[in-house]
Amino acid sequence: MISTPKDVKNNLRKPVVLVGMMGCGKSHAGRHLAEALGLRFIDSDKEIEAAAGCTVQEIFKRDGEAKFREVEKKTIAAILDGEPLVLATGGGALMNTETAQAIIRKGISIWLDTDIDVLLERVAGKGGRPLLEGGDPRKILEDLLARRKPLYEKADIVIDGGAPVAQLVDSMIGALHDFLSGRGKQG
Repeated sequence: MISTPKDVKNNLRKPVVLVGMMGCGKSHAGRHLAEALGLRFIDSDKEIEAAAGCTVQEIFKRDGEAKFREVEKKTIAAILDGEPLVLATGGGALMNTETAQAIIRKGISIWLDTDIDVLLERVAGKGGRPLLEGGDPRKILEDLLARRKPLYEKADIVIDGGAPVAQLVDSMIGALHDFLSGRGKQG
C-alpha cells in the first residue's frame, strides 16, 4: 500500500510531468511536489534558457515559436530518458505531437486544470509571456485553452490548479498514490 510521499517516491518508475496553461502553477507547485517527494525538479523552460543563453521570450522573438518547440521537444525528450523526477513543461509543450507522445510513454502526466480568471490574475501584467504580447490576454488565453484542452485532457491525472500550493501538492501526492496503486486515470 502506498500511503506517504516516501512510498509514492519509492514506487515511481517514471518522471512526473506537469502540464497545463501558463500561470497554472506548474513551476511553483512542481518545486514543492519535488521537495515533498524528495525528487529533483526541472523546469523545461529554464533548461532551454540555460542551454540557449537567453530567455524563452528572446528565443521566440529571434527564432519564432516553431524553432522554440523543436528545442523544447529535444529538451523534454532528454529529461524523460532520465530517472524519476518532477518536470514542469511549458504550456504549449503538448502541441508538438512527438513531445506529447513522449510524455504519454515515458512519464506520469498531471494536468493542473485552472480557471481562466485565476490564470489571468497570475499572468496579467507580468513579462516573459511571449504568446500574450500584442492582444487581449483573456482572449488569447481562451483561444490557447480551446486548442490545448483536448491534449491536456489526455493526462493521467487531473488536478484543480486553482488551489493553494499546499493543497495542490497534497492532491497531487494523493492522486499519484491512487494512480500507482492501479486505480487508473484520475480526475
